[in-house]
Amino acid sequence: MIKASKRTIDRKQLALMVLATGACVALAALGGVLAIFTPLVFDRSGNLMNPIAWLGFVFAASFWVVCLLAPLAGWILWRKGDQPLAWAAMAVPLAWGALALTFLQFVPT
Repeated sequence: MIKASKRTIDRKQLALMVLATGACVALAALGGVLAIFTPLVFDRSGNLMNPIAWLGFVFAASFWVVCLLAPLAGWILWRKGDQPLAWAAMAVPLAWGALALTFLQFVPT
């Protein structure tokens, strides 16, 4: 336990936050590659008017941004002492990626 400003910090939680941050940064790199290829969703005729294709495009193109902002929000919340919300913020990229893959699955190729 590390003592910082009248409260103790659990080293295990700290290590897990650092690990989750590293995972989010790695996912952001993969999300950047995904964002490059996202406009290919509209290659098939008719997909330009398909709302599911647009949702898949938005979720996939913005995935890398979410992967970078989620750890930032998680660390801010963790420093404020709200660990459950911090972990929820760290889980947002997983939910965002699941939504992106779900929407892209239903786009006709």
